[in-house]
Amino acid sequence: MKLKDGQTILFTGDSITDCGRGRPVGAKAELGEGYVAMVNSMLYAAYPELNLRVLNTGISGNRVTNLEERWQSDVVDLAPDWLSVMIGINDVWRQFDSKIYMEQVDLKKYEETYRKILSDVRPSLKGLVLMTPYYLEPAKDEPMRKMMDDYSEVVEKLAQEFDAVFVDVQAAFDAFMVHQPTQSLCWDRVHPNKTGHMIIARSFLKGIGFDR
Repeated sequence: MKLKDGQTILFTGDSITDCGRGRPVGAKAELGEGYVAMVNSMLYAAYPELNLRVLNTGISGNRVTNLEERWQSDVVDLAPDWLSVMIGINDVWRQFDSKIYMEQVDLKKYEETYRKILSDVRPSLKGLVLMTPYYLEPAKDEPMRKMMDDYSEVVEKLAQEFDAVFVDVQAAFDAFMVHQPTQSLCWDRVHPNKTGHMIIARSFLKGIGFDR
């Protein structure tokens, strides 16, 4: 397992990470109701000898540009040993439901902004985890799914560039949807139920070498 005794891991991102976490920083019992809390419980149950600290600064609705605006206070100032980021769902989604109301984060801007914020923090980290955005649609030619896959490819590229653990959340959901319908995971193809959050949590844990 990649995490070591006494380390702090910070999760940040959008609503999937937020999931009702405490403010200003979710910790202990205030990690929310999603995958971050599940990861924390699994780590605590399986590795009681490790004094791990899990933090959550996800904010619902965030795009990578929002993350950039709060990067100093919500990531850098908290000085985590490990950082896990999952961002991109809203960067894509807003191009379909809010195209005329707000400035969009196209693929180029997404990559440039994401690279910039990672560059600011990577030297101080012991480990970095980059998780893909996803869309719970099995048809890969569906427009939003196709665009989401393009953004996921950027995440994989950045993971290689910054020596990060790459967690392909979309692939994990795709494997599930071979056997079960999208409706068994969520109502809007984005915000998952407990089963969906468990799929995300398991993907993360596999990525960091969870072995118990």
